[in-house]
Amino acid sequence: MEEKITIEKLISVLEPIMQMDEIIKIKKAYQYIVEKHQGEMRFQKEFFLHPLSVAFILTDLHVDSTTICAALLHEVLNKTETPKEELEEYFGNEIADIVDSISKINHLELPDDSESSAIYLRKVLVGLAKDVRVIFIKLADRLHTLRNASFLNLQEQKQKANETMSVLVPIASRLGINSIKSELENLSLYCLKPDVYQDILTRLSSSEEELKDVLEEMQDSISNILMENGIHFYIKSRVKSVHSIYNKLNNGKKWNNIYDILALRIIVDKVSDCYTAIGLIHAKYRPMPGRFKDYIAMPKENMYQSLHTGVFGVDGNCFEIQIRTWEMDEIAEKGIASHWSYKEKGTKKVQNMMEQKLEVFRSLIEANEEKNDTEFATTITNDFLSDFIYVFTPKGDVVELPKGSTPVDFAYRIHTAVGDKVVGAIVNDAIVPLNYELSDHDIVKINTKETSTPSKEWLQFVKTSQAKNKIKSYFNKQDRENYIKKGKEILESTLRKKKLSFENVLNNENIKKVCKDLKLDDLNEIYFAIGTLRYTPIYIINLTMEDKKNVQDALIEKVSRSSNIQLKPQKSEIIVAGDGNILVTLAKCCHPVRGDAIKGYVTKGEGVSVHLENCPNIKEKTERIIDVCWNAEKEGNYYTTLRIFVLPGKNYLLDIIACATTKNIYIDSVKTKEDNTNLIYEMNIKVKNKEELDGFISNLEQKDFVKGVKRI
Repeated sequence: MEEKITIEKLISVLEPIMQMDEIIKIKKAYQYIVEKHQGEMRFQKEFFLHPLSVAFILTDLHVDSTTICAALLHEVLNKTETPKEELEEYFGNEIADIVDSISKINHLELPDDSESSAIYLRKVLVGLAKDVRVIFIKLADRLHTLRNASFLNLQEQKQKANETMSVLVPIASRLGINSIKSELENLSLYCLKPDVYQDILTRLSSSEEELKDVLEEMQDSISNILMENGIHFYIKSRVKSVHSIYNKLNNGKKWNNIYDILALRIIVDKVSDCYTAIGLIHAKYRPMPGRFKDYIAMPKENMYQSLHTGVFGVDGNCFEIQIRTWEMDEIAEKGIASHWSYKEKGTKKVQNMMEQKLEVFRSLIEANEEKNDTEFATTITNDFLSDFIYVFTPKGDVVELPKGSTPVDFAYRIHTAVGDKVVGAIVNDAIVPLNYELSDHDIVKINTKETSTPSKEWLQFVKTSQAKNKIKSYFNKQDRENYIKKGKEILESTLRKKKLSFENVLNNENIKKVCKDLKLDDLNEIYFAIGTLRYTPIYIINLTMEDKKNVQDALIEKVSRSSNIQLKPQKSEIIVAGDGNILVTLAKCCHPVRGDAIKGYVTKGEGVSVHLENCPNIKEKTERIIDVCWNAEKEGNYYTTLRIFVLPGKNYLLDIIACATTKNIYIDSVKTKEDNTNLIYEMNIKVKNKEELDGFISNLEQKDFVKGVKRI
């Protein structure tokens, strides 16, 4: 049964964090709704208990007093005959505007179950929510409604649940309000699929209370391990939600393969503590095969960093454990856009431009306890609302753009063809230049001309990456066409000088041969290669002859030409015979790192393969060997593998990880092997250069337990 909320309970939570004048205003709002909603009932209780509960839910988000007052008043305009002007008079324009927006949003309903209608409703909802606090109140309002869904008929329950999952849960996810999001998901699943919900609860081998006891025991055990080793940490635990388990099962997971029902997160001060902690935990509890992930050494694309592992813990239960620093935890919790992509990976989704503005909402929730209403509103304006503007097409469609955008940005947002052909713009019935800075609520009309093309000058003032990329793409295409034309002219001129027939030299069969040898697509690619001086026309002609050179010769010919030319700054970290613009790959057989003595081997189709000078794979080869050297102007990270032989009988992995961490060596993976006399760690690591690698090896060799280290 839902906990009964009273005004006294609400005030007791707010008094420690708010000023007396704010508390007085909140009490005034409460008395106001008690009078206004007198005689009304909701969920078989007095109506005013609903907005009171909504306000109480919002206290967990540490919102300001304006939000609390607006939450208390959010049903007044809809459920009574109170005019907005009266709210303005009693509580001020700011609160009245929020309540007015909520009133409009509460009239909206999902017209059907289609994805497009859900996206449209999200657009409208966010568009109406000029103040982020409107969204907070709407989410809390829906949460309280679903907590009392038993008072709704089955059709209403399903309608509310569908709308919640399609519209409000994605917004809550973008806000990073995970507590509300998780509860909304669980309650919606219960409304939509009560049998499935109950089945998952039944299939959990223990009650929630028992699971929490197991978690507490595991948490205590790990806490003791970390404290004994002097690691400062914070640890928290959770039982996976019913909806999360449902998602796993629905995506094809077997119940026995869901290993993260019980989970612990450990937050430490330093990166080295992450590796030390995981070593200590693995030493105590057996790791689950294939569950270790090092997202610290190899972060995800969204900058997420953490160590993940699964272990068989107390009483044989499986536990998911995440270990990260405070900074990593902050990024993980607040990187709302990345979190969104990760959670929806592999599912169909539409990247709604309006939703993208919600990425920064999370930062507005925190640290507002010490701010008054004015400061809070300023934070919203400066940190959030100023980042995006909303402009309209003449037909009234909403277009979201970053602040500072121009009519050209607007045109490319509509369509590439519109952007490419724009010649002018009319904003609010007035002609403006193309570099004009648009403002919120502008009505923008774009004038186009069929023969018009983009201008490179636009790159100096457009704001969106979309517009910049489209403009650059257009000119890259133009340059490509010019190179193709130039290459064709050069080839035809050479053929005439040699008195060769174009039809005989470049017939369909020969074109296919050349494309296959050089890994090109078609004749235009051949022209482009000649026009950009990648290959000479003589070389192309020779490829069509009986005695043609092979593709390796093309590279050697290019190197011999380039060695006599003073080139522009080299792009590659490896310079081949003086040319830093040739495709190179680091050989996987010997894993060279910067500072190693190296040799190049010309391969077929993959450029130059760079090996250690003494690599057995090229030791006997004399042909195709080419001089290479490290580019002093470039830096990089290099993978190599060490085989570390240690004394048997004890696990020294923790000591080795600690040694690597102190030297800023990133460990990518570790394999443990054993023979009759040795315990062997085969460790794939990432280093900056040979000096760093040699230092790490030297440190390892000084350890009493290390019998030897071999680079493989």
